[in-house]
Amino acid sequence: MERLSFDIEGMSCGHCVARVEKTLSRLDGVQVLKVDVGSADISYDPERTPFRTIAQALDDAGYQAKAPAQEERLA
Repeated sequence: MERLSFDIEGMSCGHCVARVEKTLSRLDGVQVLKVDVGSADISYDPERTPFRTIAQALDDAGYQAKAPAQEERLA
């Protein structure tokens, strides 16, 4: 498992935080550590759930994940 912190665009309230937490927690191999308005901190298995899958799930929920520098090639 790797720890990953990344920014999320489109969040503005507690409802957004709850929706992002729910979206991330449903992904295989992802453990939500913390979600704040505009960011998330997770522990994940990149072999089971690559960052592009995480970004797509958030996009489907109406938010845009900003890939950290080490993950940009995968987004």
